Amino acid sequence: MSGASVTTAPADAELRRSIAATLLPGFVGTTLPAWLEARLRAGLGGICLFGQNIASPEQLRALTDAIRAANPDAVIAIDEEGGDVTRLHYATGSPFPGNAVLGRLDDTALTERVGRRVGEELRRAGVTLDFAPDVDINSNPDNPVIGVRSFGASPELVARHAAAWTRGLQSTGIAAAAKHFPGHGDTAADSHLELPVVDVPAEVLRERELVPFRAAVEAGARAVMTSHILLPQLDPELPATMSPAILGMLRDDLGFDGVIVTDALDMHGASGERGIPEAAVLALAAGCDLLCIGTENTDAQLQSIEDAIAHAVATSRLTPARLADAAHRVHALSAPVGSAPVESAQTARDTPEDCAVSADSTVGGFDVSEAGRAWVRAHGGRTYSVVRVETVANIAVGVAPWGPFAAAQADPGDPAAAAFAANPVAVLTEGADRDSVLALDPALPVLVVGKDLHRHAFARAAIDRLRAERENVVVVDMGWPAPDRAYADIATFGASRLVGRALLELLGRGS
Repeated sequence: MSGASVTTAPADAELRRSIAATLLPGFVGTTLPAWLEARLRAGLGGICLFGQNIASPEQLRALTDAIRAANPDAVIAIDEEGGDVTRLHYATGSPFPGNAVLGRLDDTALTERVGRRVGEELRRAGVTLDFAPDVDINSNPDNPVIGVRSFGASPELVARHAAAWTRGLQSTGIAAAAKHFPGHGDTAADSHLELPVVDVPAEVLRERELVPFRAAVEAGARAVMTSHILLPQLDPELPATMSPAILGMLRDDLGFDGVIVTDALDMHGASGERGIPEAAVLALAAGCDLLCIGTENTDAQLQSIEDAIAHAVATSRLTPARLADAAHRVHALSAPVGSAPVESAQTARDTPEDCAVSADSTVGGFDVSEAGRAWVRAHGGRTYSVVRVETVANIAVGVAPWGPFAAAQADPGDPAAAAFAANPVAVLTEGADRDSVLALDPALPVLVVGKDLHRHAFARAAIDRLRAERENVVVVDMGWPAPDRAYADIATFGASRLVGRALLELLGRGS
């Protein structure tokens, strides 16, 4: 139901304030809009920041200070996973390795240090809630939305790193939100674009998907984010975000008493068939406390959501007690972080001391075939042609710079970066003329670099043709490769700037 059709009398002030406390919108721009400031003063629960809202550390701290000035109890949330999904480093790529690399290194002390470093950055920025760690088990290598955001494919491995990352982050005073409950790893669809289906019974969830969530909860995670996936054996009609049966597993089976926050309600898996206002009502009724609305929300949109929730109370679909309980949980989460001066709002540097892991040690998380090693021995440190395979990134990742291209852009004075940048480059995209790739200098060896290459037919076809017509072709997959590694002579399990720098170190070794 949209706000335009609401005909009930206005809810009382207390109810309206409880409703406002459950909303977490985004906005366009790098300064706090007047309409959003007014809503914060009226009790808006908080704001979610995205890459488009960040221009510099100083600007970000000024923005979070303005939010807190309007509402000292406001939750200031962000998606900072410390890898391919980054907001603090959206302009340059993340200086952290990402979950899949950490899982492959399998050093929980290192994972905890990375979580702590991310938390320290967020604290300086004035953020209070991080939508991380991603504790999904990437059991489907064709997963288009999780992939390298996961620590791995084993419940036990993901669980121990979920707990470590949570401990590290929260040691800095930043609240963690483990995601995406009850697990988005066994999907082959992107919930930003459609409603994925996971057709497994509750017993399988308890033995697999819920294991890392239990570990994160036991490690003290203050929030858990839901997923917009359908589990027909548990609820044949409603996605997890809106299912009392599924969210009941989080409260009852795992004993979680913190804030349940929705994934963004503007995603198709949540609101594509019903609209955001109705999705908000259903999520609150199911037991969610904090509603992440989206990235580019407006005053009119928030009004329609508030009106729909008020109407749901008036028609007994929601109770004032449910809203009061949600508001209470959000307020308990939103205690502001300690004051930090704007001049300390610097971002992490690319040193082991600041980022907790060096580029050299990051290489230890790579999977390099013998063919890949042979190519590096023969051609590393020399001139070669680069084929950059550009695929459409999922919305969570966005358009942040990635891989060795991000590393070369961020540090052009570094010898390895400069050498890489001097190589001839051809860009391959879906629908583009592949002949330009084959027109590269035949005397030079070829380095193909892309992400999740096995999932893209145009990439597979181009690689097959290159391999058939040329010698000395090596393929680097910076996503989650297929099990047979057919299109991954070198698999890096991540494409953050740090991972890109690690790849440059590997390529520069040569014979």
